[in-house]
Amino acid sequence: MPRYCLAGASLLAAALALCTPLQAAEAGWTPLFNGRDLSGWTTWISMQPTSLNMKIPTSSRGLNQDPRKVFSVVDSMLRVSGEEWGAVSTVGEYEHFHLKLEFKWGSRKWAPRLDLPRDSGLLYYAVGLEGAESGHWMRSHEAQIQEGDTGDYHSLDGVTVDARVGDANEGDWKFYRYEPSLPLRTGLKARILKKGNFEKPTGEWNTMEVIADGKTLVHIVNGHEVLRVENPRQNLGGRMLPHTRGKFSLQSEGAEVFYRNIQVRPLAAAKR
Repeated sequence: MPRYCLAGASLLAAALALCTPLQAAEAGWTPLFNGRDLSGWTTWISMQPTSLNMKIPTSSRGLNQDPRKVFSVVDSMLRVSGEEWGAVSTVGEYEHFHLKLEFKWGSRKWAPRLDLPRDSGLLYYAVGLEGAESGHWMRSHEAQIQEGDTGDYHSLDGVTVDARVGDANEGDWKFYRYEPSLPLRTGLKARILKKGNFEKPTGEWNTMEVIADGKTLVHIVNGHEVLRVENPRQNLGGRMLPHTRGKFSLQSEGAEVFYRNIQVRPLAAAKR
């Protein structure tokens, strides 16, 4: 082959390499994070609370205003510093899906959560106004990412699910504990504790998965199903209607956390 053809081939290979995501998805999956920048994502920063009981903030930094680099890319990982609260969210919306990502905790922690477990969260079916929940996050269902509690379910801005649960509480805080052998309870909009603890030690990589087919929501931690709920709904104009489409968001909530290999694949809609 002539020398100029070899040179052209080398340039073409280099160009293709620049276009290839650093974190390529598995076969059948689509990467949501390219490992280089936050293309395809937006940021929302509210503020750094002065206490855990602080009411909804009256002001915020807002959309794509992140002077402290709460959300950034470090060594091909999506870093969430946790310093100020908010979320980084996909531009696109997703309906029937299987989402998978890896996360690990960093060393930084911030007031007012210095003495509490490291906390973040994966929000899905995120819709509506930024900051609708407590001034920080969108209306959504949350797969909790928190030391010791990864896989719990949280309702944000009043979304509801049906689940097989028992009662649980922590002081005056009332919530539920998932137990698949119990009868189904409907219209729950609170925290639901997952079943089993399959997290790895702080600093090691964990895999979180969420499966949502329009009827059932499943949380999986390191290959173990820890929670299953049904019939996601939201209040629209005074009526509870199916809530089965929205964005993905990753929370900033007082702790440094790193994400990688964020990928999604479509699912068929469940039959009702």
